[in-house]
Amino acid sequence: QVQLVESGGGLVQAGGSLRLSCAASGRTFSRYNMGWFRQAPGKEREFVSTISWNIGSTYYADSVKGRFTISRDNAKNTVYLQMNSLKPEDTAVYYCAAGTSLLGLRQGSNYDYWGQGTLVTVAS
Repeated sequence: QVQLVESGGGLVQAGGSLRLSCAASGRTFSRYNMGWFRQAPGKEREFVSTISWNIGSTYYADSVKGRFTISRDNAKNTVYLQMNSLKPEDTAVYYCAAGTSLLGLRQGSNYDYWGQGTLVTVAS
């Protein structure tokens, strides 16, 4: 069992930055792929970024590539999402997720554990 707790959300002006954190419980954090997904009001949940457990490969949605950076600190059981050059369309609840499958890393269905989410609001 893995419990995930996100933090770092808030209100920011367009062009600003935020860093989200996701703290995981359990001793096997290093064996999980860690992903970030988001859900804007009235929209479906979408993939944002993920980092694999094995070699730390990173993947990004086209909409955030070049602006967001995912990283992980296995010693702290924490994954981060550094978000720069934020846009109003980045406004959403951001969810952290953990999974073990190396297939379909962009698909939420391949993640086993989810956090409660943290709200990011980008004002224009």
